[in-house]
Amino acid sequence: MSRIEQDHSRFRKIVRGKIRQNLRHYISQGELIGKQGKDRVSIPLPQIDLPRFRFSDKDAGGVGQGDGDPGDSLGPGDGQPGKGKEKAGEGEGDKALEVDVTLDELAEILGEELELPRIEPRGQKQVVTERDRYTGIRPVGPDSLRHFKRTYKQALKRSIAMGVYDAKNPIILPIKEDMRYRSWSTVKSPQSNAVVIYMMDVSGSMGDEQKEIVRIESFWINAWLKSQYEGIETRYIIHDASAKEVDEHTFFHTRESGGTMISSAYRLAARILEEDYPVADWNIYPFHFSDGDNWSVDDTGHCIRLLKDVIVPKANQFSYGQVESPYGSGQFIKDLREHFTIGDSECNVVVSEIKDKNGIVDSIKDFLSPGR
Repeated sequence: MSRIEQDHSRFRKIVRGKIRQNLRHYISQGELIGKQGKDRVSIPLPQIDLPRFRFSDKDAGGVGQGDGDPGDSLGPGDGQPGKGKEKAGEGEGDKALEVDVTLDELAEILGEELELPRIEPRGQKQVVTERDRYTGIRPVGPDSLRHFKRTYKQALKRSIAMGVYDAKNPIILPIKEDMRYRSWSTVKSPQSNAVVIYMMDVSGSMGDEQKEIVRIESFWINAWLKSQYEGIETRYIIHDASAKEVDEHTFFHTRESGGTMISSAYRLAARILEEDYPVADWNIYPFHFSDGDNWSVDDTGHCIRLLKDVIVPKANQFSYGQVESPYGSGQFIKDLREHFTIGDSECNVVVSEIKDKNGIVDSIKDFLSPGR
């Protein structure tokens, strides 16, 4: 390894250490989401100082300037420290080094910090993909796959063997028998796929702060799940008294009013799973976020039946996050705890209470630590 590679590796270790040290802050403040690119995230690291040279004023005296005799003191100059000649433009502002980190690296750091287990895809939920792979050389094939180096080598060997090769005039003319082409074979590889369905109550009691908590938490959940699966799809459902599927931007920015009927979201999620995601081919992760209010006891009973009969049996894990709101009753999480043996290793229902942004990290660990 070259010196520059050693320095780069050492720098990356320092960066990873700084990210881990400040991970809870980054998560709770949502600093990384706004700096997300296609597959990389820009992370501010104000704790790392950039090395730089400082140049003194050429008239201020110092080593190598002006007259002097052997033994003269090399003390500080006569200038007054901290006072520039100009009123503005002399001082330096705080500098924050921004480092690009891939989402996979970010997920790995998250897993290390929260001690998350690797996810083992459940059952046979794998899609077999086929792709062509070049595996050898053969004497026939299309011109587009001609292997020029191998063709030249074969022609050279033939010329030497026939005694027609002239080292002073090394012209090689391949004939048909010299032609060599790349060969391929079709490779089948299992590709684990997953779908994440996010459902959120958008009634008037779920304000901007509550939605921001959901947005931050879903970003990190997605980062982890994408690091565990080759392919992942995300679907979004919002609901108040009725439910509808929306895109990601609408999911996090819509605010409705009126009552809350949670069963409407569960019915829509069940239909999406039935139509688009066969249980034999997909790892399924439904997440529901709400403040715990529901329209009626009857609708809560309908929710429990939908979960027990349709959604939970198909899912690797059903996750419910209850975001604290000054207007929400917080009852629904109690109903789930009453009807499911939450915490039992055989139960794939996980619930989490999120009081504020500082509770996001613990909630992520609640959801992802089972490793389903």
